[in-house]
Amino acid sequence: MLLFAGPAMIASIAYMDPGNFATNIQAGSSYGYSLLWVVLMANLIAMLFQALSAKLGIVTGRNLAEICHDRFSTPVRIAMWIVSEVAAMATDLAEFLGGAIGLSLLFQMPLLAGMAVTAIVTYGVLLFEGRGFRPMELIIGALVAVIGLCYVIEMFIAPVAWGQVGLGLVTPSMPDMTALTISVGIIGATVMPHAVYLHSGLTQHRAPARNDFERRKLVRFSNWECIIALAVAGAVNIAMVVMASAAFHAGHPEVAEIETAYHMLTPLLGGAAAAVFLVSLMASGISSSAVGTMAGQMIMQGFVGFHIPIWVRRLVTMLPAFAVVLFGVNTTDALLYSQVVLSFALPVPMIALVMFTRNRAIMGDFANGRMTDIAAIVGTIVILCLNVILLLQTFGIPIPGLA
Repeated sequence: MLLFAGPAMIASIAYMDPGNFATNIQAGSSYGYSLLWVVLMANLIAMLFQALSAKLGIVTGRNLAEICHDRFSTPVRIAMWIVSEVAAMATDLAEFLGGAIGLSLLFQMPLLAGMAVTAIVTYGVLLFEGRGFRPMELIIGALVAVIGLCYVIEMFIAPVAWGQVGLGLVTPSMPDMTALTISVGIIGATVMPHAVYLHSGLTQHRAPARNDFERRKLVRFSNWECIIALAVAGAVNIAMVVMASAAFHAGHPEVAEIETAYHMLTPLLGGAAAAVFLVSLMASGISSSAVGTMAGQMIMQGFVGFHIPIWVRRLVTMLPAFAVVLFGVNTTDALLYSQVVLSFALPVPMIALVMFTRNRAIMGDFANGRMTDIAAIVGTIVILCLNVILLLQTFGIPIPGLA
């Protein structure tokens, strides 16, 4: 079991990236605890799809991008690759900017300097990938532990109304259209396209099974790891919303930016809370940016069979983040809308994954059971419906029941 532990932990960092900070701060400060149910729903969908992705890699010995390459026509394959690359760049925008913001605020340096340091540190982390899977997993695991510990500390500092937290988790509500935009952003920041691709690649060669008995055992281990790793990620996301709600909603509901949240935390909860917040943001940005680059390499190689040096990919995916800063775009707005972009890209790998994991010609006896199939299809429909509603909102088409 310990041999196979690690893939879900690496994938889980995608669910605690700086895009989550941006959407969760806006959700908590503007709407209190009322959007916690969205975080919980997104995390349950994420658990299911990461487990399916891991199963695909274990059973077939191939990752999702490679199977898409084999099963779809060239035009479809190229379109999927382009959408996935756009998603990877949107992901890296959020992750890279988040780490840079944390560094610049914590050490009082210019944002561009923070971006340069983030780039160097991220590249240093990526160099460990060539030494096998375990060193990278230990580094990412340590950074996940830092993020989790930071939010445990925050929960002791912030004046949390735990009764309202419980109510918010189980009572669906959508106050207005802005809440809907934030909700789509939360889902885009939680169920990540690159993580769905990556998980199948992390499991495909890790412990090759010789027969169905061993495959079944590996799938069982993998499912438990998905539940544990993503439960931790979900708890961190819930803690982000709870902290923002407890600190800002009552007196400062207008707080919507990471920088503003940091500056407001000091007078409201003390310097320790503000510093802990920045440390978690910095750890999140560095670790998720490294994992995002790994996923981008896997996606490119799987779809088009093309491999580029890791430093070239790192350089290319950093360009949008530098453009955002150089053109003076509000960084938190850039983070939020990058997550909305991810939510639109998300149905592509979700639909492909459902198609493949229910196909007995591909999965054999490991094809999805009826309940798993229904849950996966419902999860995909929920994402598609939210995206359609957001499109209608964007083009000014009125939606009954939502002013």
